[in-house]
This record gives sequence, structure tokens and C-alpha cells, in this order.
Amino acid sequence: MKAVRFFWPLVLIAGAALAQAGVDALIKFDKTNVTLGKIKQNKPVTVKFSFSNPGNRPLIIADATAECGCTSPEFPKKPIAAGGTGIIIVTYDAKEAGVFTKRVTISLVNVKETKVLTLTGEVVK
Repeated sequence: MKAVRFFWPLVLIAGAALAQAGVDALIKFDKTNVTLGKIKQNKPVTVKFSFSNPGNRPLIIADATAECGCTSPEFPKKPIAAGGTGIIIVTYDAKEAGVFTKRVTISLVNVKETKVLTLTGEVVK
């Protein structure tokens, strides 16, 4: 009976630890923020965000959503095997002059938490 009383708290603690690990335990990016500096107006810029799957199960990206139409993300549609790597390509269409911050939200299948990739810089004429 003492073993049962000891066992259940350990199960709850382990479960809480896994829940707290969140998206960062499932997908690791080399970088999540890229500063582009000054870029020319009307010249789209493409950035590659490399990532890995440090988990022990396949990683599936459900969606990559840009906050505006001037930013277009492309992401792998097939599962990334445990220990595998992938690339998310983000293209920013620099039509408007001025300082910018553009975000792309990455959603994983069966994970509530999201990951945000950010591009910053200044579009010059």
C-alpha cells in the first residue's frame, strides 16, 4: 500500500514535467529571430529557419501562419522523424518602405502551444 501512495505522486510529477516542456521540447530552431537590416523596396527577401525534432516521435507541423499577406511561409507537409531536421522558408515581399516586424506562427499537430518566427528590418527605396 505504501508503494501505491509513493507511485501516484511520481506519475503526476512526471506528467506535469512533460506538459511544461511544451513546444520547445518538440521542435528546436537554430534561430527564431532574424534581423535583415536594410533591404531594397520591391525586392522580396527569403529566410530559411532550420529546425530539428529532438523528440522520440515524428513531428508534424499543422500550419505556419503569417500575420499579413506580405509574408509567405512554406513548411514541410510530411512528418519529421525523431532526430530529423527540416526547414521553414519565409518570404517577405518588401513593397512598403519603412521599419518592419513580421511574425510567422508555427502550430504543431496535437500541441496547443505555438512557436513564433520573427523577421525585422527596414525597407529602403
